[in-house]
Amino acid sequence: MKHQHTIRVYYEDTDAGGIVYYANYLKFFERARTEWLRSVGGEQDELMEHSVAFVVKRVEMDNHAPARFNQLLCIESVIVELKRASLVFKQLIKSPSDQVLVSALIKVACVNISTMKPQAIPAKILGEFARVI
Repeated sequence: MKHQHTIRVYYEDTDAGGIVYYANYLKFFERARTEWLRSVGGEQDELMEHSVAFVVKRVEMDNHAPARFNQLLCIESVIVELKRASLVFKQLIKSPSDQVLVSALIKVACVNISTMKPQAIPAKILGEFARVI
């Protein structure tokens, strides 16, 4: 299931030419994954109370065209791989005309906050993830 999240490009997201600074796309992707998690019943603060967190392990990102100041962007997120303790998202940032501006594959691992070691994704959340693939 594809999740969509809309974000506006603010001045603080851009360089002097009004183009989004490339590292800020990672922030946009993170916000979209957080909203995706919320949409399937997971709240990061509640997970953290149980020493569970999701951390980015790997990013492959391609910039196809620039996003610009004040554009309203759509970020699409879909799980393309789900394992016991990790998942891979395919994420796209699209312009208002539906042009793909940035694409990424982002591997996220579930860890125990106390030890920072991998742990199984909690059964309730894993079930929700599997349901929306």
